[in-house]
Amino acid sequence: MIYELAKAEDLQEVYNVVQHTIEMIYPKYYPAEIVDFFRGLHSMEAISKDIKNGRVGVQKIEGKIVATGCFAEKHITRVYVLPEHQGKGYGTFIMKNIEEQIGSKYDKAYIDASLPAVQFYEKLGFSTIRHERYTVKNGAVLVYEVMEKLI
Repeated sequence: MIYELAKAEDLQEVYNVVQHTIEMIYPKYYPAEIVDFFRGLHSMEAISKDIKNGRVGVQKIEGKIVATGCFAEKHITRVYVLPEHQGKGYGTFIMKNIEEQIGSKYDKAYIDASLPAVQFYEKLGFSTIRHERYTVKNGAVLVYEVMEKLI
């Protein structure tokens, strides 16, 4: 498995991984307004900015990006694995790489975990420190966990 820093030319592929995963997984947990919120949160512009700032890593299998992770300081901000590649250890591999990078400067890592991902992060040793709510379009309420891990 190869985990490397995303380059500008990876933008479209990273964006596709994130958006496809949101479209396939999130509707099972959230109403359309929340799914749309996540699509906008992880826009082409947001991902481009993170790539330019050296915050995005990608995991490639046979030259194709199958997963991506992003962090800023000690906050993990985006981890997505294509649905057809979930359950193969790729998300764990990305998280371990991100944790190593964060651990070189900080003793804790934080993540805002969506409902589909909470159990995954718990298996990796993250604990919920608080529950958050964020109201989006049409009054829909996004509920998520703020989690932390000592590293």
